[in-house]
Amino acid sequence: MTRLFHLCYLLALMQVCCAAQAPLDNQSATLLLERRFPQKEVEYILLDARSGDVLSSRWDGPDDPAPLGSLVKPFTALAYGEEHSFAYPEFECHGKRDRCWLPRGHGHIGLVQAVAQSCNAYFLSLASDLRPSPVAAVLRRYSIYDVGEKVPPESLVGLGSAWKISPLRMLRAYTELVRRRDQPGVADLVHGMQISEQSGTGAGVGSALVKSGASALTKTGTAPCVHGGRSGKDATDEHREDFAGDGYVVTLYPAVDPKFALMVRLHSAPGSKAAEVAGKMLRTIADGK
Repeated sequence: MTRLFHLCYLLALMQVCCAAQAPLDNQSATLLLERRFPQKEVEYILLDARSGDVLSSRWDGPDDPAPLGSLVKPFTALAYGEEHSFAYPEFECHGKRDRCWLPRGHGHIGLVQAVAQSCNAYFLSLASDLRPSPVAAVLRRYSIYDVGEKVPPESLVGLGSAWKISPLRMLRAYTELVRRRDQPGVADLVHGMQISEQSGTGAGVGSALVKSGASALTKTGTAPCVHGGRSGKDATDEHREDFAGDGYVVTLYPAVDPKFALMVRLHSAPGSKAAEVAGKMLRTIADGK
């Protein structure tokens, strides 16, 4: 009888511990984010990753098209793969001379690491061998606005402001992309998002989540600033003191069977900084406080 009592006690204790560590429900997560992150320079959209419903939003015009920087890269890569039997090249990134954001370059790089490090040079090489029409076909499949026939290759990798996309549609497109992770070409993109959270441009998310034992899928982007006055400055050089871009990040949590999809825009900062903020938001959801 004593052994049975101890066994029942241990099982009850385990249930209490698991309940304490369980992720917040949707309503509680929404209230926590609104209370913990009131800063006006931080805009965010939080979705139920399974239904696509908006749980919380503090974003000026979430469905208004805007330049989203490197968030477009996975969809351009998917279009390239469909045109080339999903045979992706490897590439030597020399940095600034190849129009990459990292001055020293990423060196020899393939698709997975190019997603993780958001290598401009790699994706420019894909875009140079890609017509807008297959990109448009991919975008329609993911319910993103079509790209125009005259959009230059640099727009297909998120450089400049010619290609504008609804942030809400883009976030939902990422949830659909992750749901299709078993389809040809998509697995490598999702793998790149995993590495981004660990050691790439989205590492700010991973750093915030490491103590909770959780992980997320992450993609960052940097685009020309949308709040006016500084469009003439370089919005891609993250090493400038007068950095003039807006940082974006999409992150889906947890990495396996995501429940939440979060997009953050941080004004006057690169995507890597937006990832740090998003990581703190997800840590708040994971910890429930």
